[in-house]
Amino acid sequence: MRVGLVCGDFRPARDGVAHYTARLAAELSRRGLDVLVATGAPGGGGGVSVPVRGGTDVQGEGAKVPVSVVTDSWGVRGVRRAARALAAEDLDVVHVQFAPSAYAWHGAVGVLPGLLGGGARLVTTVHEYAWWSWGPRPLQAVLARTAWPWLERRGWWDREAGLLTARASAVVATNPVHAHALRARLPRAAVVEVPIGANLGVAAAAGADTRRSVRAELGLGGDAPVLAFFGFIHAVKGIRHLVEALALVRADVPGAHLLLIGGFESLALRGRQATDYAAEVRAMIAVRDLSGTVTLTGWLPEAQVSRLLSAADVAVLPFTAGTTTKSGSLLACAEHGLPIVATAADPPDPELVDGDAALLVGVRDTEALAKAMTRVLQDLDLAAALSLGARRLAASHGWAAIVDAHLRLYAGDTP
Repeated sequence: MRVGLVCGDFRPARDGVAHYTARLAAELSRRGLDVLVATGAPGGGGGVSVPVRGGTDVQGEGAKVPVSVVTDSWGVRGVRRAARALAAEDLDVVHVQFAPSAYAWHGAVGVLPGLLGGGARLVTTVHEYAWWSWGPRPLQAVLARTAWPWLERRGWWDREAGLLTARASAVVATNPVHAHALRARLPRAAVVEVPIGANLGVAAAAGADTRRSVRAELGLGGDAPVLAFFGFIHAVKGIRHLVEALALVRADVPGAHLLLIGGFESLALRGRQATDYAAEVRAMIAVRDLSGTVTLTGWLPEAQVSRLLSAADVAVLPFTAGTTTKSGSLLACAEHGLPIVATAADPPDPELVDGDAALLVGVRDTEALAKAMTRVLQDLDLAAALSLGARRLAASHGWAAIVDAHLRLYAGDTP
């Protein structure tokens, strides 16, 4: 079976959707599928090595997955070029990974299915949903009350994804919130919930001495408490609240050290914006006299990230919109068995239960965040229970089951 994974901007080091696409491509390739990644991102083309991690039988291996640049933009003309290029590939399945930001906010990508012809099965995975709509801004309110609901009930158009969801043989939602919104908006769509998996696995190099050696490299004692944040360093990740909370934690746990693992530059935060925010974060660390107790790693290869997570005591993810299981960073921390402190989402994620897979606090609540971090660092029984819960969560999002679900969808097994 020949599958084309369409990803608007395929730069895995700078975008979570692209990283997910890379991992999915590798896992499908391992199952014997002929996989192509089709993108409009600059710098693509040729074959790229997509890392495969997570299963004990594939740690450290890689899958060679071809990447084809099918267009130079996602406006109307660019979508036409993409459709022609995809049609020429003789694909059995066209699987679009949809997030509006990945297509530079061009609603034109929504007409792609109408230009492909009927040769390939269309599957669309929705990574972002129920907050954005396409169309002229002055008419948005009117469209939302009249045109959009009328078109969506009939399965003719989706205000966010156009024909990508309205015409798909299967629409994949990565979490219950998106699944509910899709079913309510598009009652004729075949919506299937398939969770995402961890965006990195446990590296083979992470052994029993990792905890000690990482602390030595950081200039810490062998038993120093280490907290870890993993993901893009953006304001919406609650970094300010995390730094403020660390200052409070150190009053009760004086040796506590924080690792901020990840880069500033991404598709959402580019160029000067990323540079300015990096300077802002360093300033907020310095003004609280925490320069010696916070390590900014920058972007790191997966094996190095895994090594640091394996050495940490607690993962902290204080996202300002709340934390859910559609976060690859959360699942990566869970895969490493870390006790997790995170912010509660609204509506809550039914898979992320307070006191089970994570200790949850309110968003932007610095004092509650600090208390939760301190509690997990000081209560070894609680930390052990959260670690077990995190591992259970990671197991329920295993890549083997995710690939099995995709194979069924590609074969036409839909609800």
